[in-house]
Amino acid sequence: MNGFLVIFFTQQNRRHHGKMLGEWVVDLAKELGLRGATLTTGIEGFGHTGRLHSSHLFELADQPMEIRLAITEEESVRLFQRLEAEDISLFYIKAPIEFGTVGQKASQP
Repeated sequence: MNGFLVIFFTQQNRRHHGKMLGEWVVDLAKELGLRGATLTTGIEGFGHTGRLHSSHLFELADQPMEIRLAITEEESVRLFQRLEAEDISLFYIKAPIEFGTVGQKASQP
C-alpha cells in the first residue's frame, strides 16, 4: 500500500485540551480511525529556535516527543484538515512510503 510516513515533533510540557499534546494527537488518530500511531520520547534535541530540549533526572517537562503514523493519502487529508481546525502549532515531516504487513497476521486479543 502507498501512503505517507508522518512524524510530528513536540515536547512533553506542551498541552492541548488538558492533555499532553503528543497524547492528544495519538487520541485524535484513534478517533479518526487511523491504523495506528506511536508516541515516543527522546533524550535530547533542538528545534528551529536552537533551544535545547532534553530529559533530565529531575525535570522531564521539556523532554522531546515524536508521534509517528503510516497513513494513506485519504487518511492524511483527514488528519491535516482536523489539525488545521485546532489552535495548535506542530512541526512535521511527511514523506511518501510503501507500507504493509508481511508474514502471518497476529491474532487479535
